[in-house]
Amino acid sequence: MHSTVRPTGDRTSYAETPVQKVALAFGIVFVVVGIAGFIPGLTTGLETIQFAGHESQALLLGVFQVSILHNLVHLLYGIVGLAAAASFAFAKNYLIWGGVVYALLLLYGLFLSGDHPANFVPLNSADNWLHGFLAVAMIALGVLLGRRDRGVRAGTTTGGTRTGR
Repeated sequence: MHSTVRPTGDRTSYAETPVQKVALAFGIVFVVVGIAGFIPGLTTGLETIQFAGHESQALLLGVFQVSILHNLVHLLYGIVGLAAAASFAFAKNYLIWGGVVYALLLLYGLFLSGDHPANFVPLNSADNWLHGFLAVAMIALGVLLGRRDRGVRAGTTTGGTRTGR
């Protein structure tokens, strides 16, 4: 009988650890947000939506400025979050690096929004606040829940001994 051996460094089931559960939750939310950005009623001004650029006047929930590209990026972010929930390391990195990307988007929104020639993402102040919150939350959760010494990972006790998996 042939069996596949998985590396023992990251032996977890799907969404087993807290960091994986949080990555899954972010993934689900991002997929929902990405889809909602295309649904009339949830997104106002949908008839003005552009592929990219700040000219789009479509507003998710009447608040967050979106474009087709913006919605597709949320969908992609969500799909990656769903995949990241399969692995402790992937989930940790998804949260930390995803948070870094949101921090960069916050800076982008603060300095390049509006009619700036380099602006290709529709962002308003609500988007900036949300991106700031997401940056802090994702990085903090990735760092705090992603510590290997938590002792509750993948069949270990607080002493770090394997429990028979």
